[in-house]
Amino acid sequence: MTQFLALFLDRIRQPRVIAEVIGGILLGPTVMGRIPGFRNAIFPDTSLPGLTLTSTIGLIIFLFLVGLEIDTKIIKRNKVSATAISVAGLLVPLGLGAALGVGIYREFISPTVNFGYFLLFTAVAIGITAFPVLCRILTSLKLLDTTVGVVTLAAGVGNDVVGWILLALTVALVNASTGLTALYVLLVCVGYVILLLYPGRWAYVWLARRTGSLEQGSPTAGMMTLTLLIVFVSAFFTDIIGVHAIFGASSFRWRPRHPAKLSPGGFLAGLIIPHENGYAISLVEKLEDLVNIIFLPIVRIMLRFTSESDRVAFDSQYFTLSGLRTNLGLMNDGKTWGYTIIICLVAFFSKFASCYATAYATGFNWREAGAIGSLMSCKGLVELIVLNIGLQANILDTRTFSMFVVHAVILTFITTPLTLLFYPERCRVHSGRQQGGHNNEGGTGPRQSPDDEIKTRFALILDKMEQLPAAMTVAQLLQPNTAPSSTLTLVPSVANSLEKTLKQPVTAGSPPIAINALRLIELTNRTSAVFKSKAAESLVYNDPVVSVFRTFGYLNRLHVSGALSVVEYYEFSSAISKHVTESESQMVILPWSRGVTIVDDDSNTTGALNPFDGVFHKTSTHDQTKSATYSEFIRSVFSTSPSHVALFVDRGLTTPYDGFSSQQLFMPFFGGPDDRLALSFLVQLCRNPTVKATVVRIQKIDDILKGDINAVVDDKSKPLTPAATVTVPLHQANQTIAAADTVYAQGDTQTRLASTTADSLTWDKYASPASAEDDTTLARIKFSTISSAQPLHTIVDLVGEHAKETRNLIIIAGRSRRMAVESHASELQSLISDAGASMSSMVPKTLGDVGAALVVTGAAASLLVLQAASANTI
Repeated sequence: MTQFLALFLDRIRQPRVIAEVIGGILLGPTVMGRIPGFRNAIFPDTSLPGLTLTSTIGLIIFLFLVGLEIDTKIIKRNKVSATAISVAGLLVPLGLGAALGVGIYREFISPTVNFGYFLLFTAVAIGITAFPVLCRILTSLKLLDTTVGVVTLAAGVGNDVVGWILLALTVALVNASTGLTALYVLLVCVGYVILLLYPGRWAYVWLARRTGSLEQGSPTAGMMTLTLLIVFVSAFFTDIIGVHAIFGASSFRWRPRHPAKLSPGGFLAGLIIPHENGYAISLVEKLEDLVNIIFLPIVRIMLRFTSESDRVAFDSQYFTLSGLRTNLGLMNDGKTWGYTIIICLVAFFSKFASCYATAYATGFNWREAGAIGSLMSCKGLVELIVLNIGLQANILDTRTFSMFVVHAVILTFITTPLTLLFYPERCRVHSGRQQGGHNNEGGTGPRQSPDDEIKTRFALILDKMEQLPAAMTVAQLLQPNTAPSSTLTLVPSVANSLEKTLKQPVTAGSPPIAINALRLIELTNRTSAVFKSKAAESLVYNDPVVSVFRTFGYLNRLHVSGALSVVEYYEFSSAISKHVTESESQMVILPWSRGVTIVDDDSNTTGALNPFDGVFHKTSTHDQTKSATYSEFIRSVFSTSPSHVALFVDRGLTTPYDGFSSQQLFMPFFGGPDDRLALSFLVQLCRNPTVKATVVRIQKIDDILKGDINAVVDDKSKPLTPAATVTVPLHQANQTIAAADTVYAQGDTQTRLASTTADSLTWDKYASPASAEDDTTLARIKFSTISSAQPLHTIVDLVGEHAKETRNLIIIAGRSRRMAVESHASELQSLISDAGASMSSMVPKTLGDVGAALVVTGAAASLLVLQAASANTI
């Protein structure tokens, strides 16, 4: 139920807690609970003790993770504005909440409940801000890198902690038989907190350093054991001294006289964990899946199916768990709904007005102040735990509990749309970081136009460690000078030998190559993903993928700058477009990592496969790159990128380096903007003295015989449609639901004539240069022209011949999904039939017809597929 609701609510940027609460209401007494025997059939009484114990452990660990999310450094960085907003956001709601409690007490609460205790509890319920949900909303809206997000997060920390302290006071008063007992409980609690946060934290950090855990950024098995021991011992101690969940960690335990005993130990243990060097992130990654997949669902089950009548019936036999017992059926009159609306209005406007006014007074504009006020008014899981406590302590009855739950759901639901209304993307001010959890070191290199023949600024996209070999291969080719750096000091004999080996002509005045590497990390519902988004500022310097590539760039005299962005997967292409614009990159490079080494079931051979080989072969293991999902992402980049795009499909290095082989490139040239870009880029790569190339211009015999360019125009005058692209039989095992093809509007006759003229000019410029300026580079390129009735078959044969002569061949081709000179759909279909293979439609949609033909025939070469920017499509 929760997973189904989350599918819809995630699309409108609602936090997952909304789906959990609504699912609990549907499964509880409001809907499903009305079915006779539903609860006893699903969860019989004999299952309750085990589920209760398991849910207790899960909730303790979960709230330990909540404590880990609080970083006190955030408050220190923004102490003035954050403190003012936090204080105002507490005092006004506490006062109005207490005033509201007077009316609710008189209308709905039994006189047996202490009036003062109820007012104090109502004030806390109205005044608290759900910090974990606030973190997730800020991350989802990409506000953690803005001034508004940082200040709101800092204010939320202080608000949350003070709120739980007040709740501890409330529960201590409720549970204590006398005021002196309550004072004793609070003093012991304060002493324990000081012991844990100061000597305890110092000792923990010392052990983490001694064991090397803090240095390597990951806890050892011994540190994990110690951490969990601290969590459970802390929970046990705070429970026996009679303190409630003052900081969120709960240990539900049944006691006849004290039904509201919950332990804060898990949360307190979370506060002592250091956040340096990604240690906290690594610790969270080791625990979160176990908690979220196994423990928390059981907690939610117990919350949904334990009713007040169940507690009375089972108090004498079982541990009890008083939880989310929302019953909307009890809200059956106008007075109840009227007070529910008043609760919503008071809770929202008391937070919003006070935080808005304070933020505006401390220098924020009206949009930023409105966003801060909206964010601070959000409720969530912490609010539900507070209400849970009140119900368990008999401060609330089931009807008032349901009223407060409805108010929590409504306020959490409206937080996201209100924030976007006040603070849209165009109005955001970033706090030293780029958008979307995006941090950029800043790049170097000359700013040039994308139309420049020599590309010097590249945006390289990295989202997996496996992509580093492909990225390094492309980056090495971009360096025009492979001579050793002049800053190296070598032994004379070694220097002389190296000079003789690597001495090559260097292009005079070669501009430096700048590569802006963008590391993409997917933002998920996991707590560790939220941690990474918050720590993007430091992760860009510590991330192993960025660090390895930065070192590679340094050793190869490349200007490499790193950027890191934590966004949801469907926003990857948008993040790339923004990065390209901000870094003024002339070309985006997308490395597609090679496949794993596997055994072919039919031939019993091994080899490194490209990402598409899984489309045609049965394999014993799966490629780490999911072709269907990743190809959709690539097509999205092709569609939205403001600059040129290069996709490198890497087959990997299948043979060891022999010490003298040069890199061989092969390019079939048909024409069109993509092929012109590919030819220009190939010439640039050949500025590297270790690179040689062969370029073949393919002319189809049918068009030559017609002797008129109109033959080409007539063939392509109709717009491409998905039906006009290759139609291939899909094997059952290889069927995919591919995204829509990248279809572009076709030009008229005049536009296509201009494009064909540009093709001829570009070809003549390199094949028959008028000057000797580039003789050194062009001397390493062989140009030829071939006429063929079956150009794809000809290309496949030529690639096969070149692959036999060279160890590692890279084929450069234009994607040609727009303004292509020739349509090869029918011939591609013929190639597929001849190969006896079946192919998903995503292959030609991603690579183009030429690339798909090479893939389907199993060409032993890597592919570099280029697409020109939209402004160059003539």
